[in-house]
Amino acid sequence: MVGCTLLIFGLLASAAFFPLSSSDPNDEACLVNLSQSLEDPTNSLHNWTQSNLANPCNGFNSYIHGATCNSGRIYKLSLNNLSLRGTISPFLANCTNLQALDLSSNFLTGPIPSDLQYLVNLAVLNLSANRLTDQIPQELAFCAYLNVIDLHDNLLTGQIPQRLGLLVRLSTFDVSNNRLSGPIPSTLGNRSGNLPKFNASSFEGNKDLYGYPLAPLKNRGLSVIAIVGIGLGSGLVSLVLSFTAVCIWLKITERKMVVEEGKISQLMPDY
Repeated sequence: MVGCTLLIFGLLASAAFFPLSSSDPNDEACLVNLSQSLEDPTNSLHNWTQSNLANPCNGFNSYIHGATCNSGRIYKLSLNNLSLRGTISPFLANCTNLQALDLSSNFLTGPIPSDLQYLVNLAVLNLSANRLTDQIPQELAFCAYLNVIDLHDNLLTGQIPQRLGLLVRLSTFDVSNNRLSGPIPSTLGNRSGNLPKFNASSFEGNKDLYGYPLAPLKNRGLSVIAIVGIGLGSGLVSLVLSFTAVCIWLKITERKMVVEEGKISQLMPDY
């Protein structure tokens, strides 16, 4: 009995000196590199200190702004609307337990890292309202649990990757107000079966993007009616000019004939 009591006391004493869970070194690398890639003019990330980044989680508690922990791992990062500048670190892929990433409404530039494909547990990706450029990485299709992809109000170019239509859990998709071009993948614009469907608002604001559910592009050349109208108009003008020319020619010819007749009558003798 005494031995059991001592053993329990020893375990409790050990728990007091050693945390129940320790932060993953991958999370530390993820956060350290992210902090180095960001500029924080409003000092919103003031508690992203070296010591806190080395040990950002204690069980379900987080020591840094914007992070939410679950069993000692970072599972959510919400750094939206903080006036952050800089780029998105590809080392975010080290936060392998991350399920939600929200960096929206900042001033971030550069591309969306294709390394985000390694966030295999990611369900929510919100990078909207920034100044991100280049193409949407097709590798995002490897994040099979993605439920939300929100990239609206950026400067993204190129085509929407066909592979994103393979994300069967995708229920929110917004790439409006970018500089995207080409056709909307049918697997996104015209989804079949029980898959959630996306309306035109998900794609509007990309002047070179076309396909369902967007309205048909206006003919950038002359419409058929305009072409016919121009043809008829030019034909009518030509007809009027030709008729006028004929009339003038006939008039001149008539005058010449009158003159010639006068000359002939003068030369003919009187009888």
